[in-house]
Amino acid sequence: MLSRIAALLLVGSVLPSVLAGQRSPGAQGSRNVRVLSHLPLGRIFTVSDVEIEQELSRPYAYVSRMMGYRAPEAGFDIIDLKRPTAARVLYRWRIPNADLHQGGGGMASAYFKARGRYYVVQSFQFNLSGPDAELGAMVFDVTGLPDTATVKEGASIRLPQAPGGFHETFAYKHSSGRPLLFATTQSPYGHVYDLDRLLAADSSDGLVARIPIPDTTGGGSLRAYHDMYAAYDPVSRQDRFYGAGASGYYVFDVTDLESPRLLTSVTGVAGMRNGHTFTVTPDGRYGILETEYQYAPLRLVDLKPGLDGQVKTISRLIGAWSSDWTTNPHNIEIRWPYVFVAAYEEGLQVFNMMDPTNPYTVAYYDTYDGPHARGRAPVVGDPELRWRDPTWPIPATAAVINGAWGIDVRNADGLIAIGDLLTGFWALKMDGFDGWNGHQWGMPNVSSAQDWDRGTG
Repeated sequence: MLSRIAALLLVGSVLPSVLAGQRSPGAQGSRNVRVLSHLPLGRIFTVSDVEIEQELSRPYAYVSRMMGYRAPEAGFDIIDLKRPTAARVLYRWRIPNADLHQGGGGMASAYFKARGRYYVVQSFQFNLSGPDAELGAMVFDVTGLPDTATVKEGASIRLPQAPGGFHETFAYKHSSGRPLLFATTQSPYGHVYDLDRLLAADSSDGLVARIPIPDTTGGGSLRAYHDMYAAYDPVSRQDRFYGAGASGYYVFDVTDLESPRLLTSVTGVAGMRNGHTFTVTPDGRYGILETEYQYAPLRLVDLKPGLDGQVKTISRLIGAWSSDWTTNPHNIEIRWPYVFVAAYEEGLQVFNMMDPTNPYTVAYYDTYDGPHARGRAPVVGDPELRWRDPTWPIPATAAVINGAWGIDVRNADGLIAIGDLLTGFWALKMDGFDGWNGHQWGMPNVSSAQDWDRGTG
C-alpha cells in the first residue's frame, strides 16, 4: 500500500493530464493558461529572478541577470508591460567592468516605494576572485519610468566583513510603517535594512537588525539563510520573518526589530538536510518548504503546533506536491488557495492547496522546452557546449536546475511573470484568475505584494 506522502506525490504528477480537458500529446500547457508575451533575453543561464510592480499605472517588471558563461550579464532588465500582449525590454543596466567580475551576478530584484518615489533594489553575488565581492545590493530610483533617462543609481549596500553578496532579498512594509529590506548574507545572520535610512545616508548605514540562524549544522553549503519571506499576522499583530537555510526553516517575531524572537522552526524532516525556500499562507498557518535536489517535492507543514507552543520544532509533514517526480520545483508565490511555482524544467505550475493534505494541480505551461537533466552546473570546459552534449557529466544536485527560475504575480489583474534560465521572460494568464484579494477568500489580504501607501498593520 502506498504511503500517504507517496500518494500525494502521485496526485501532483498525474493531475496535469486531466485538468482543463485531456492533455494532447506534445501540448505545451493546460487549456486554461494563455501566453500574453514572450521575450528571449539572450544567452542561456543569465536570467534569474523576476519582480512585478503591483500598481497598474506602473506596468513594469524587473528581471535579474546573472553572469552566465562567456556573457557577463550582471545587472537587470526592465520590461514594459503597458501592453501585456506586446511586452518589450525598456531598459538594461549592467555592472561596470562586468568582464572582470566572477560569481553569480544579479540574483534578485525587489521594488519599494518611499517618500513618494519608486525604487528597485538589485542584489548581487560576486566572488573574491574579482571586484565587488563585498557588494550586496544597489538601489535605483525608477520613479520617472517610462523615461529611462531618469533611472538613477542611488545607495549601495556593502559587507566587507562577509563578502559574497546577497542571494535573496525581500522588501517589506513593517507594521511600524518603515520600509524594510530583508537580505541573506554569507554569514549565519539575515540582515534587515531600513530603506528610508539607507536612502538618506546613501550608504550601508541602514542596517537595523540581524536575525540569527538557531542551528547552522545543516548539510551542504547552506550554513546561512538562503531564501526568506516576511508577512504581518493580524491575529497576533506580529511582523514575522520566515527564513530557510542551514538545518531547516525558522519563524521569528520581528515586530521589535532590535529583539528578534524565535517562535518555531521546522527541522528534522525526513529527506530534508537543509532549508532552501520558505513561504506561508496568508493566515500564517501552513508553510510550503522547498529543498534543492533532484526528485524533491514541495513539502507542506502545519505551523500551528509550533506557534502554539505544543512542540519545540515541527518535523512531520501534512502533505507534498510535485508536477514530475524526476525534477525539482523552485520559487513559489502563494495567492490562496493557489500556489504558483517556477518549477525549473516543468515551467509554470499552479496547484490548489485549499486542503493542504491533498494539493492538486490546476494549471501549467512549459516555458522551458529543453532537454531533461541538462542543468546549470559549472564544469571543466565550455558549459554551454556541455549543455548541448548529453555525454558531459552534470552533478545530480544541479541536473535539473534549468528552466523557470523566478516567478511573480500581480494582484490587481492576475498577471503571472516567469523568468526562465533558457527562454527568457514570459507574461502569462490563467483563466478565471483575474486578480487576488485575500478577503475574498476569507483570508487576511497578505501576500508577497506590499501596500506601500497604507501598510499591513
